[in-house]
Parts: sequence; structure tokens; C-alpha cells
Amino acid sequence: MLLLLVGAHLGRSASAPDEGAYRQFKVFTDVLSRIKSDYVEEPDMKSVTLGALNGLLESVDPFASYLNADQYKQYVKEKDSLRGDVGMVLAKRYGYVGVVSVLPNSPAAKERIAPGDLIESIKGIATRDMPLAYAEMLLRGQPGTSIEISLLRVPDPEPQKVTLTRAVLLIPAVASRMLQDGVGYIRPETLVSGKASEIAAAVRELEKQGAKGLILDLRNCAMGAPDEGAAVANLFIDRGLLTYLQGQRQPRKDFAADPAKAITRLPLVVTTNRGTADGAEIAATALLESKRAEVVGERSFGDAAVRRTINLDDGGALILSVAKYYSPSGKSIQDTGVVPSVPFIETEPVAEFDDEDAGAQRPAPRQAAPSPEEDKLLKKAVEVLTKGAVASAVPGSTQAPAAPGAQGPRQIMTPLGVPQPVK
Repeated sequence: MLLLLVGAHLGRSASAPDEGAYRQFKVFTDVLSRIKSDYVEEPDMKSVTLGALNGLLESVDPFASYLNADQYKQYVKEKDSLRGDVGMVLAKRYGYVGVVSVLPNSPAAKERIAPGDLIESIKGIATRDMPLAYAEMLLRGQPGTSIEISLLRVPDPEPQKVTLTRAVLLIPAVASRMLQDGVGYIRPETLVSGKASEIAAAVRELEKQGAKGLILDLRNCAMGAPDEGAAVANLFIDRGLLTYLQGQRQPRKDFAADPAKAITRLPLVVTTNRGTADGAEIAATALLESKRAEVVGERSFGDAAVRRTINLDDGGALILSVAKYYSPSGKSIQDTGVVPSVPFIETEPVAEFDDEDAGAQRPAPRQAAPSPEEDKLLKKAVEVLTKGAVASAVPGSTQAPAAPGAQGPRQIMTPLGVPQPVK
């Protein structure tokens, strides 16, 4: 009798986490039951359940998708055959499909679509509760064909219709130039495969031109691969952990710096904003936590994960993050993003009105990319690089604390000088 009692107690203790999950599941089924029995009218339970599934996925992973059997069949058929695209990186936000970043010179960029815009509908189909992967599929098509979407843009209360003409996307080359005061400037628009090599070539060329410090501009850089982000960080870091990958069913995989791949010790500043994602975040957080660079700008979006398609019994599929990339100190990049050491908010573009009809709103024109002379965030980055983060801080402002757990000894960035260890 004693053995049975002890066994029962141990069994309950071992299953406690599962009991918590089942308890929440019971709440879920109770709510569905109440909606069906007590709502003012007979609800469409299929729509209710689909909305609940999409809300569940968005709460844990803004890049996840649940595709029903018909959607998944269409997705598999068309995902590799459609070469035309509009050039947007998307994620679920507030139940809608949101714009994370826009590729320069893409159809979306030509219509001044900007990070933070919400897509309300695609081809007249509402995106609320639409699977993200299905929305991405709808936007693709044959080059030269058109697609109409409606956008929600702050501060405009009404959706605005925009027609996009699909095209074969061209990946821009890494841009670089010399700024004043011996500052070299590098801007990769994406971190697709091969961009680390382009950045390395730009660094070498700027050093030949006499650069005394570098700015790596990762604003709105959201396309690319996590491995490429680690490779970019390795150009500036010669030792230590860059990032690691881990999941519930995937063992930890470390990405360490290779001394042979580090090419420069010039002082470095990285810029980020809410459109910085994926591989660019891996590069930025590795450089920040190693004390190799200051990061100036806004908190990044938060997306660095491995996603997998999981087939379901009903013929549908679940596209889900199964492993995440972490900063050297152990922070999930997808959950926390990159928090700059020198926060600086970029000016929001303002909607304009038609002068001929003050009562009517037109699609809000987006301001063109500012010139280096007008780019306030870039000016701040140059100031941090030339004067140091502490010297350039606004009086009374607070700087983000140094990231804990950084590899190696603590360093200070001397203005346009080699980082010196603090003794």
C-alpha cells in the first residue's frame, strides 16, 4: 500500500508540466464551447478555430504558418515555380501581415512601401488570420504580372490601395565610400550568400584609401542567411563565440571566430533599426557583445531561427521555428532583437495630403533615403566613432548597459584608434 501511494505521488510530480499544458488546453476548449453555445448567433466554428490557431502561432513565432490541406497543396505546387516577387520581408503583426523590410529598387520600394506598414489585403483577400507563408506565395508570380494590395499606414486611418508589378529581384552590391574625418562607410542591403566576401573587399579598399575607422550600416538589412551574418562578424573578430544555434530537439551548435578570417582591427560602429533582421542581427549582436563595436540606432526586429515544414495528419502543414540563434551571452535574438549601446530613434516619415483636395488622402509618399549630409543616424554614428560613445552622449540621456557575458576582456573604443583593454 505504501509503495502504491509513493508511486502515485511520484507519477503526479513527473507529469506536472504536462498537467499544466492540459489545464490550459481545457481552458481553450471551454472557451470554444462557450462561443458555440452562448454567442449572440451561431458562429462559423471553422473560422473561429483557424483564427485561434493563427493567434496561437503569432504569440510564439511571428514567422510561423499553419496551412490547411488546400493551401499547403497550392504552396508546394507554386513555391519554386514563381520567379517574380515584390521585394518585401514579412512577419505577422497584430494579426495582419506586416512589412519588416523592403529591398531597394524592388517593386515595393518603388511604391514607397516601408517597414512598419501593415498589409490589410492581397488580391482582395483579407490578411487577418492569413498564414504568413500563404501571403508570401500570393505576392509571388510571373515577372511582369500585377497584384493589388491594400496597406494600413500610420497615421492614415483608411487602407490605401497599391498595385505592384512583380519582377525578378536583383540583389544590390555592397556599397562603400569614404566619409569625412577618415571614416569608411559600408552598407550591405542584404546578407545573402557571398556578401561577407564583398564586405571584406570593401574594408580592404577603404583601408587603402586611408580609413581610420569604419561604419557598418545594417539598417533595413533583413534578407539573408544566419551563417552569412556570423561570417561578417568574423571579419572584425579574431576569437571567441559569435553565436550558437539550439532548439528543443536540436543540440547546441557553436559558431566560433576563426582568427584566419579576421581582416581588420580598425574601430567599428554598427547601425541598426527596426528593419534589421536575421543574419544582420547575428553580426550586430556578436560585434556588440564582444565589445568590438558600438551599435547605434534602434532595436532590431528580432528574427534569427531555423524553420521547418511539419506535415500534419489532415494534409495541412505547420511551418515553425525549430531552433533559434543566440547571442554569445545566451539571449535569443528572435525574442530580444539587438538593443543598441547608443539608442537613437530615426525620424518617422509623415503622411502628406493632396493640396488640390484637402479632404482626400492619397497613399502616403515615403521620404527618399536621406543623403549622408541629412542622415541624422549616420551623423550620430560618425560622432560615436570619432569621439567615443561616452563623449557623444547627449547630457542627461541614458545609454544601454554593456551586454553581459561578452567574450574576452572588457575594452574601450578610443576615438579612431585601436580598442584598448581596460586593465
